[in-house]
Amino acid sequence: MKFFFVGIKGAGMAALACMMKEIGHEVEGSDLEKHFFTEEQLHDSKIKMHPFGVLPSPGSTVIIGNAFKDDFEDVIKIRQDQSLIIYRYHQFLGTLVKQYHSVAVSGSHGKTTTTSMMAAMLKQKEPTAYLIGDGHGHLAQDSYYFALEADEYRRFFIDYFPEYAIITNVDLDHVDFYKDEEDYRQAFIDFSHNVSKCILMFGDDPLVRSLKVETKHLYYGISADNDVYAEILDEQPSYTRFNLYYLKQNLGEIRLPFSGRHLVWNALATIGIALQENFTLAQIQAGLDAFKGAARRFVVEEAKGYVYIDDYAHHPTEVSVTIDAARLRYPNKKLIAIFKPHRVSRVYHFADAFAQALLKADKVYLCEFNAIDDKEVGIDINIHYLQERCAGSIIIDENEQGAKELAQNQEAVYLFMSSKDIYVLANLVKRYHKS
Repeated sequence: MKFFFVGIKGAGMAALACMMKEIGHEVEGSDLEKHFFTEEQLHDSKIKMHPFGVLPSPGSTVIIGNAFKDDFEDVIKIRQDQSLIIYRYHQFLGTLVKQYHSVAVSGSHGKTTTTSMMAAMLKQKEPTAYLIGDGHGHLAQDSYYFALEADEYRRFFIDYFPEYAIITNVDLDHVDFYKDEEDYRQAFIDFSHNVSKCILMFGDDPLVRSLKVETKHLYYGISADNDVYAEILDEQPSYTRFNLYYLKQNLGEIRLPFSGRHLVWNALATIGIALQENFTLAQIQAGLDAFKGAARRFVVEEAKGYVYIDDYAHHPTEVSVTIDAARLRYPNKKLIAIFKPHRVSRVYHFADAFAQALLKADKVYLCEFNAIDDKEVGIDINIHYLQERCAGSIIIDENEQGAKELAQNQEAVYLFMSSKDIYVLANLVKRYHKS
């Protein structure tokens, strides 16, 4: 079968394209000609990437990225070709995962890391397919499990019907689409109706606890009133140890090869699913040991006294947690936060919360909006809107001059945070430090 992906360089789209190639299909696609971090795997899979304007051949199955609306010129032309089989990304994925024993990871934050961890866990028992928001995916003919990231944006996850699900949190996001907190949380309730076996829900969060979910569900967290909980024994910069409790029974000690309270919560969610599938404690520990992190999620590089951290944080809660994690790991170093926002509605709605989170750092730099989907009708702001609320913050350009200015801070922790391509600026800073 021939597949054509419109917006093939998107993180989920790139992963899905490579997965279709893995199981023997012909795959190509189109996108902007600028470089994206997802391109490497597309090149490795020998998938052709065309500029927008190149259309699929007749009879192809077309997957349209969710960033490209029906008024996008290529989408208009594609829908006029009656020979094409056309899906939106989430529609095709919903159809695909019905063939497997699936776990869908949902929530405002932590989806990508938890899905990566879930895939590492499930592999300990059966061949596992996965599709992760960091641009990674895998599918084989013998795949038994399927771990996928379930995005709530525009209610896309309503097209997924998994056996299991995880709800990591329900902090309001995507305010360009959802009317208010009630509307946002209702989406998760509606999604819960699609789950056939069990949902693991973050029980330390009162907002999650407030969801009226009828499907069988268990709560996880570090509080003893959860069904799956961790009794923390030792928390160090490089590891965490805890006793694992399930339905009030102590199953034994778990050692996580990483630190950060948010990662403990993510681990407990995956452990909860594993327990439903009758994993042994040894298999659970092996799954956690196999987790090597997710792309662009607290990726650390150290060089000659400099520390560079790349993270996908794009919501105030994520920014706050990411800075806390950097402090825990590097308590004696100066922490410099470099933040590039995504979507003007998010900054407009959460500006004060963003400022409060960012000011946990010793110094704050801000980059201007410049993504294709940043601007929204009715909201006329730029990065100065956030700077005005973030005392002492500095606006820099994502170019040689901006990199040079950052590099002058000398030895420090440089924490680059954005769901967009801020890693380009990070690479420029590294080059200045090496010179």
